[in-house]
Amino acid sequence: MDASAQSQPPDIAELESQLNTGSEKIQLQVMPDILAQGEAGYAILQNFLLSRQQEPSTFIDGRCYELLLGTEVPAVQSFLQEHFESGVVPLRSEQNIDYLPLQRLLAKQSFQAADDLTLSKLCELSGPAAIKRKWIYFTEVEQYPIPDLQTINQLWLVHSEGKFGYSVQRQLWLSVGRNWDVLWPKINWRSGRNWTRWPDEFTWDLSAPRGHLPLSNQLRGVQVLNALLSHPAWTS
Repeated sequence: MDASAQSQPPDIAELESQLNTGSEKIQLQVMPDILAQGEAGYAILQNFLLSRQQEPSTFIDGRCYELLLGTEVPAVQSFLQEHFESGVVPLRSEQNIDYLPLQRLLAKQSFQAADDLTLSKLCELSGPAAIKRKWIYFTEVEQYPIPDLQTINQLWLVHSEGKFGYSVQRQLWLSVGRNWDVLWPKINWRSGRNWTRWPDEFTWDLSAPRGHLPLSNQLRGVQVLNALLSHPAWTS
């Protein structure tokens, strides 16, 4: 094969094959190329999402949904409204809390606004007193329903290519022997003796290290985050 042939971009059938059979890394790589094909590409991504609808959602579903959402093409938006009205993550809540606003922010990669809203949702889970004070006690975290924490976490996971979420922070925390002093620089919450300053020193995009988001205020100590990362939601 000559050099010119090797430089030819893959055709749409090859891209579709890579999407359906490739590794997660390949799937992430080919999605934008498929989207660039216009209507034919939209159809491939739509069918791909539909084919996975009965499976637990992953960041592959999240990325596919995000790309389609960003097209602003009326037919594509109608498809998403019909089949994925509340996104690709089931918004389960034992306390009838509305997680759709959080889903919408994360699907648009609005991570700073989503982080603020996550705290608000935790306050809702804690009750009226927490809503008024705008922060939570670790004893309240222990009473959070499993489905609610799993919903919040799954939204973060699915819309961050698997980089963000409490389950990611828990995994990193366990990997360093539950040593907070080792964890903080690993997730870029502290550098040396200096805590990362909110909001400008935090990274509000996917260039951040794994586990960087969502945030938890450590000025009051580690009890809240300890309660979150020790919650039975991650082992049930």
